[in-house]
Amino acid sequence: MRGMLELRNLNVEIGGKSVCRSLSLALRGGQHWAVLGSNGIGKTTLLHTLAGLRPAAGGEVLLQGESLAATQPRARARRIGVLFQDNEDPFPATVMETALIGRHPHLAPLAWESREDTALATRALEDVQLAGLSQRSVTTLSGGERRRLAVATLLTQDPQVWLLDEPLSHLDLHHQITMLELLRERCQQNQGTALMTLHDVNLAARFCDHLLLLFGEGETLHGVTEDVLCVGNLERLYGHPIVCLTDGERRVFLPA
Repeated sequence: MRGMLELRNLNVEIGGKSVCRSLSLALRGGQHWAVLGSNGIGKTTLLHTLAGLRPAAGGEVLLQGESLAATQPRARARRIGVLFQDNEDPFPATVMETALIGRHPHLAPLAWESREDTALATRALEDVQLAGLSQRSVTTLSGGERRRLAVATLLTQDPQVWLLDEPLSHLDLHHQITMLELLRERCQQNQGTALMTLHDVNLAARFCDHLLLLFGEGETLHGVTEDVLCVGNLERLYGHPIVCLTDGERRVFLPA
């Protein structure tokens, strides 16, 4: 079965450091992947490579069977949505105007958003609990509200492949859970696939069915979450002792 996003013998490097070496895997519809690794290991660099924002050092990335490098930027933007680690707002805009940016890849040049586009943005703002702030300036939002707006913009874009860089940053516990539930639900509805960088191992275990571990020096490990997630792999990943506690059927990993 062909993956929605495929990595074939992918090599990614930055600053003379190898992020991954000869990495081959396929992200299939309905799957949710988490990328785990220590700070500075190259998680963001890998996501940017998969989005086509920087070239790979070797190998290739395929988007639904086609070379990502050969895919036209507009066509790529319709199918791949990227949530960046930081948000910049160089121009004044309302919350609604910012959410509607997600429709830009779907519009003809110089075209305005339709009622359907506005309806998609309205639904997205409702989904992230920002509907009441649609006419507020983005400069008045808190860090958590701005993060939820970034997700709403991605929901409005409605991609098939979701690449999310630390989607939970600035979010409190409640919004972390509701955000991951929302992303999982939306991907399942559209048979899309998501790959996100996370720092919380237990949330990755709860919401992601596959993991990609970045150990450094190009070494990686990937597979089904329940097979990959164990004390030994986590201790190697983070260079810190880990303990595993069991609560019924759920395992919880904590620093020792």
